[in-house]
Amino acid sequence: MSNLEQNFDEHKSAGGRAIYKELSFRMIYERLLSPFKGGNVTLVEIGVGYGGCLQMWKEYLGLAAKIYGIDKEDRLCYEEPQIKCIVGDQGDRSFLKVIPAMIPRINVLIDDGSHVNSDQISTFEEIFPHLERGGIYFCEDTHTSYREKDYGGGYKKEGTFIEYCKNLIDALYHTEDERIQCPDVAKTIESISFYRSLVVIKKS
Repeated sequence: MSNLEQNFDEHKSAGGRAIYKELSFRMIYERLLSPFKGGNVTLVEIGVGYGGCLQMWKEYLGLAAKIYGIDKEDRLCYEEPQIKCIVGDQGDRSFLKVIPAMIPRINVLIDDGSHVNSDQISTFEEIFPHLERGGIYFCEDTHTSYREKDYGGGYKKEGTFIEYCKNLIDALYHTEDERIQCPDVAKTIESISFYRSLVVIKKS
């Protein structure tokens, strides 16, 4: 059993706040976040839910970690030692622009918010440039790129987060073909990984 999986089970048995995280996600997080354990790391999760994930990240990453939750629902936000919450709407780009001023240093960003494709794209464009070098950006539930109702998705539809990320792959090879556009946000991407319902982008 992984350390993160153990934290999940202990949190659940201790009666902590509810956690809804796919098992496959937890295995990926364990592999990618383990180097941050015990360090001075700042993790931000958009979409607080019932708050259990914020507690789990705190328990997993250790006493030096700073955990921030962002949610548009004030009733979902709560604070405790090491955990702070910010009320704001991910769908409001002007709000996204002020996040760097509110959280000066971010190592890990998890987008588990609205899952609306336009929100996922604008959040990445505003927050990824602010990540520390070596930081990791997670976007969860990317299957909504294929769901038209409520999320604006569709197979190979322009403007979905998956199609946006496919274009970022091309941008990584912009030096090979002058026709390839490389937006500023892509210039510090080290790697892009696709999993079922999850995209992970590392910053160089």
